[in-house]
Amino acid sequence: METRTDDLYPTRLERPTNSFERLDPVVHSNGTDRTGGPLSETELAQYERDGFLVFNNFLDTTTVQRFREDLRAYENDKAILQSEGTITEPGKQEIRSIFGIHELSDRFDRLTRDPHILGMVHQLLGGDAYIHQSRINFKPGFHGKGFDWHSDFETWHAEDGMPRMRSVSFSIALTDNTPFNGPLMLVPGSHKTFIPCVGRTPEDNYQSSLKKQELGVPSDQDLDRTIDEHGIQAPTGPAGSLIIFECNTLHASNANMSPCPRSDLFFVYNSVENRLVQPFCGNKPRPGFLGSRTQTDALQAVGARPHRRTG
Repeated sequence: METRTDDLYPTRLERPTNSFERLDPVVHSNGTDRTGGPLSETELAQYERDGFLVFNNFLDTTTVQRFREDLRAYENDKAILQSEGTITEPGKQEIRSIFGIHELSDRFDRLTRDPHILGMVHQLLGGDAYIHQSRINFKPGFHGKGFDWHSDFETWHAEDGMPRMRSVSFSIALTDNTPFNGPLMLVPGSHKTFIPCVGRTPEDNYQSSLKKQELGVPSDQDLDRTIDEHGIQAPTGPAGSLIIFECNTLHASNANMSPCPRSDLFFVYNSVENRLVQPFCGNKPRPGFLGSRTQTDALQAVGARPHRRTG
């Protein structure tokens, strides 16, 4: 395990402290590395401004359907249901998330190595990357619970030892995202500020936080101020749509009150220059399915890329 560096983003503190401007760039590439990828300069500027990008119809219906068939198979696989990386809804046996999915599914693994996606990752992170975390999120109709407001980086920094803000998340919808089935909500511009959180992190906090997060959640006062300044956006779109969001962008989702389930593929790229060190909260590292410490090589593009919709 690498030696931890000085803590540039202190959090999980005993008492509240002021938020402060992030110390890292949002887009890490420069020159031809910045302009030589799939994302246009307009899209890169929007990502720098808002902390996320939305691409409707990123995958075609056939590719989405194959992933949905895989999802149904996982729901009936006893080994997966009993795995530590499978998280159920609070007080229920319905699946909330299956982690480490790129190590379970060849189809998902190929998706993470798609040349078009890796081209975007290289532009945003300024070089090679590896998979920090992957999962399928389930939000069943009527019963799917929400996710509280948080910055992923705050948790990955405190509980996994991610040193700097140099990672990016990709979320691909397997079902239509509507205003009623608990779509992802994001606070545009919130990624530019780090909000320290209060509270000592207990050992193995993930065992409860993955069901309902109570630590690493900004205070109501911080949320009120940030959302009052920036507002909230909740992108909706058909199955196959892609949301790319920066690791420090505040986000959340409501419970699914509709009869329509919501599911998505979720995978996080971290720069090879930003590998995990000892967790900054002082605890032992979380399991590898939450924060990979074993991948030593950058991802390489493989195979034909998934089909994108046209028209």
